[in-house]
Amino acid sequence: MANRQTAAGHAADGRYELAGDRSKRFIYKEHYDNDDVPGWCSGLSWSPVEAPTRVQIPTWALFAISIGEESVAMRRLGLFIRMSVSVMLLFALIYGVLALITTLLMGVSAVLFVVLALLAAIIVIMQFFIGPKIVEMTMRVRYVTENEYPELHFMVEDIAMKAGIPKPKVGISEIPIPNAFAFGTSKRNARVCVTRKLMQMLDRDELEGVLAHEISHIKHRDMAVITALSVIPMICYFVYIWFLWSGMLGGMGGERRENSGAVMLAVAFIAFLAYFISNLILLWVSRIREFYADAGSAEITRKPHALASALYKIIYGNAVAPSDKLKKEVGSMRAFFAADPLSAKRDLRDLRQADIDRNGRIDEYELREFAARAKISMSERIMEIFSTHPHPVSRVKRLADFA
Repeated sequence: MANRQTAAGHAADGRYELAGDRSKRFIYKEHYDNDDVPGWCSGLSWSPVEAPTRVQIPTWALFAISIGEESVAMRRLGLFIRMSVSVMLLFALIYGVLALITTLLMGVSAVLFVVLALLAAIIVIMQFFIGPKIVEMTMRVRYVTENEYPELHFMVEDIAMKAGIPKPKVGISEIPIPNAFAFGTSKRNARVCVTRKLMQMLDRDELEGVLAHEISHIKHRDMAVITALSVIPMICYFVYIWFLWSGMLGGMGGERRENSGAVMLAVAFIAFLAYFISNLILLWVSRIREFYADAGSAEITRKPHALASALYKIIYGNAVAPSDKLKKEVGSMRAFFAADPLSAKRDLRDLRQADIDRNGRIDEYELREFAARAKISMSERIMEIFSTHPHPVSRVKRLADFA
């Protein structure tokens, strides 16, 4: 028939190739529950067969697949552009601070600025290489073998293969809250860890969504980006402290002259503003990378509702944990997690509205319904500016775009 294409079903590997489509797109049965196969796929037989069978798929369905994939690619491109703009803003800021200080002090303290910048860079480089060991000790990570957790290893290996990166090292964190995190200095020595509580709370699809989120962090190299960018606020902070004390003491050595102290206090004030702004930009980058990893998870698993459901369960598990114990366990490591545990109680109040049938999870229908009507108040948007993670409602609404 002129207006229809055919698809060959292969029971051996569980996928269905769209014959006649040169891009070799595949429909994977495991992407859909038995009762939730898209309407245009209703003609496909999902049961095993001895030999390839042929079924008809409308041309408009193939076109819909193409449009959907292009839409996902555009969203990911938008996130990448926002990340790149953030990086450029940070470097423009540090260049502006250097130029302003050089102008105010007529170049006398330019060498001092370089020394402080080198000191900050050395600290960040040490943090970059020593950081993984600190994370392992703080999060009480124990690396596990395939014999101990075969299903977990299989999922990590499968997701890493789909993401196009080497399989990361797999670990279990013994902290008593449900969460997951990834860390490492490169794709080849990256590690993915989940807490025991997380594995107890999530079903297979939800755990797969969380693992895909963390592996997307590795794929995007955003851990290294955040570490490298953190040197900029540190430089501004060092400049602020140095010139603040120098100004309060009335100047430095041979630079003592009339109004020298006032000029240095002015430099300190500018450096403090740069420190504050650069931190806000760094937090913005951190939130963008979470959106980017969510998009990566949705692209890999094709089940954005599973990640939304996992986030809901993680937030609930963190919300019911004792707050004093939670702060002691996570400390400053909360930026590593899939969801911020310290804001869990507030987040749960907002996200609970997505659980329409109150069964403790978010399905595809609930995801779409919640995304259509959910709104974030202005006060919550302001609080989000100072957070390492996006507001969970924002994350769920964006995940619905991939459904």
